[in-house]
Amino acid sequence: MMRSIKLFALLLATALLATGCATQRTPYDYAEFKQARPASILVLPPLNSSPEVAATSGMLSQVTYPLAESGYYVIPVTLASETFKQNGLVTPADIHNVSPAKLREIFGADAGLYVEVKAYGTSYQVISSSTVVTAEAKLLDLRSGKVLWQGTATASSAENQQNNNGLLGMLVSAVINQIADTLSDASFKIAGMTSHRLLMAGRANGMLYGPRSPQYQKD
Repeated sequence: MMRSIKLFALLLATALLATGCATQRTPYDYAEFKQARPASILVLPPLNSSPEVAATSGMLSQVTYPLAESGYYVIPVTLASETFKQNGLVTPADIHNVSPAKLREIFGADAGLYVEVKAYGTSYQVISSSTVVTAEAKLLDLRSGKVLWQGTATASSAENQQNNNGLLGMLVSAVINQIADTLSDASFKIAGMTSHRLLMAGRANGMLYGPRSPQYQKD
């Protein structure tokens, strides 16, 4: 009996240890990032893999703030957009295909931020409704073409939703939430949360601080 209990305890401990190792985040390798230390960033119009046509503009309007707050000079989005148009580049896909060296030549930025929106908008699932925005980003050194950093983040309106009114209350709440989120364009607000989680420096495996931040080279 005692032998069986000890064996069970050993197996349980092994399983818990394995689970902990599996869920533990591997620290990001910042060697290239720290060597390059970009000061200025060009944000390219995000690629859109979601069904929502507003995803590109919605996300693009939100990414400048966390980058600037993290200590980087960001090429003005309107200036970049107009420059791309003047050069016959009107779609995010075309712009993403421009070589890093050419972008460096035109804008003089140290790095380019390539974003792809994976999910954007409000969905309704019988007893729940939520607005979700998920995005991936890659920071590319425009001087060398090397990837300095990449990450992903998501945010949802369901994070703060609570309903204790039973099934009927949940159904009504889901409909109300969907209508309210659609009318108020909740995706825009959630995109801001996603951008903050994705690009604000100081987060685990996130961006490093830029030269305009007091935390520069302290991370």
